[in-house]
Amino acid sequence: MDDPVQPRSADPRPRRRDRHGRGMRGPVAPPQVPLSASRAEAFTDLVQDSVERLERRWPQLAEVDFLVLEVPPLGGPDGEWQDEAVPLGGSLPASEERPARIVVYRRPVEIRTKGRDERAALVHEVVVEQVADLLGLSPDSVDPRYGDED
Repeated sequence: MDDPVQPRSADPRPRRRDRHGRGMRGPVAPPQVPLSASRAEAFTDLVQDSVERLERRWPQLAEVDFLVLEVPPLGGPDGEWQDEAVPLGGSLPASEERPARIVVYRRPVEIRTKGRDERAALVHEVVVEQVADLLGLSPDSVDPRYGDED
């Protein structure tokens, strides 16, 4: 045996490729790309866009908390579903302990829409309706473009 096998060094080398030679696995898209945003984050962004659009016209909305919840809570005294339609949003007036709140329910809105544009339009309608309810106005006076097909 003229060439003895050299022993491996004790310090491990960083692997540049996986064992099949295809390269290391990593994220599909970098974090700053919209593809990496979850559906919940994208939905929250739609609600925030709608709120910002309305705050320009109604500065008092800066004092209102806007929330996104997955689904509405069970209704009724027994905690069971009623025969009514599932709400898409809700509003709670301010109290001594907390500011006024407007809630948009993500899953019911997503189920009723097919694409991002349709979802954005429905989210804006829900936000406008809840703001109108909270302020005691009609939705048309909150947003003159309410109900228009874009």
